[in-house]
Amino acid sequence: GDPSSAMLEVLDPEQNNTFYDNFLETGYDLSRVLFIATANNLSTIQPALLDRMEIIEMNGYTLEEKVQIAQRHLLPKQLQEHGMKRHPITLSDQVLQRIIDGYTRESGVRQLDKKIAQIVRHCAKQYVTHEKYDPDISFEQAQKILGIPRESDKYETIDTPGVVTGLAWTSVGGDILYIESTKFKGKGELTMTGNLGNVMKESATIALQYIKSHAAQFGLDEEEIAKYNLHVHVPEGATPKDGPSAGITMLTSLVSVLTGRKVKPSIAMTGEITLCGRILPIGGLKEKTMAAMRIGITTVIIPRENEKDLEEIDPTVRSALKFVTTDHVDKILDVAFGRRFAAAVKAAHKDAPGDAANVNLRQ
Repeated sequence: GDPSSAMLEVLDPEQNNTFYDNFLETGYDLSRVLFIATANNLSTIQPALLDRMEIIEMNGYTLEEKVQIAQRHLLPKQLQEHGMKRHPITLSDQVLQRIIDGYTRESGVRQLDKKIAQIVRHCAKQYVTHEKYDPDISFEQAQKILGIPRESDKYETIDTPGVVTGLAWTSVGGDILYIESTKFKGKGELTMTGNLGNVMKESATIALQYIKSHAAQFGLDEEEIAKYNLHVHVPEGATPKDGPSAGITMLTSLVSVLTGRKVKPSIAMTGEITLCGRILPIGGLKEKTMAAMRIGITTVIIPRENEKDLEEIDPTVRSALKFVTTDHVDKILDVAFGRRFAAAVKAAHKDAPGDAANVNLRQ
């Protein structure tokens, strides 16, 4: 039958003392057995089964931790398995860092272990065929063995209104998420592309509705917004994307394209919004901040309720990033667009004789 149902019977302490094995046709007392299971994603586990488990989260490793794991465990293990213990090769910390950046994309070290094994195999082959080789492997040598490295995810300043950098959590660690918006003459319709799930589509809808209902706050005219069609796109359409943490990114992207103002460089953000403009907490902050540091981001906007999670972030990551916490949309204006944007909106409200929303901030 269903494996989850069998596991439910095995793990339930109320009934696993009389667990019956249908294959061996005998009963077992499993009440004093400790079961350990692993999973990359908890969302696919049945709630009833998950309720009977104690969850221990194993977060991703930082770059420095991966280098130490490789030096102390992975490289010695591969040398032993390939018979190269008496003729060891060495990989410097700098070379390992470049291998990690160029050839692996994971929160763990499985791919790194495979790449080190590939290098050791190459050297073992050279040794048994009496070819000359340098045991001190340089990155150039590693590149010849491993092939061309993939492009590093470095942040690029995009000098275009409507483009914002978000942060996402995946089963292999944190990742960046560029969100692009554009507008054109139409009837106020919203189009979303990029293989988005229902939650992200709802986030975009909520963001637009909030902008419409608070148009004056953003220096916009609700009637003007209705004259344009808006298109929100998340690149890499072949990759499915979903999750409740892109709300403020989508809102910032839409405000940016509607006002024609560019988002300040080197800023990334994560958080969900409500129709009232509240910023809700998110998960996977450690992995997301590691991804931000990896690509060169300097400022990260996070929900205020996630402030307590900053203690779990690696000190190296914490010192490299400036964290801005907020519980409402208002503060995002100052951080994402600069204080000049917020001041312009306030001035527009103060000086406008009638409806302050008619002021065009792009001038």
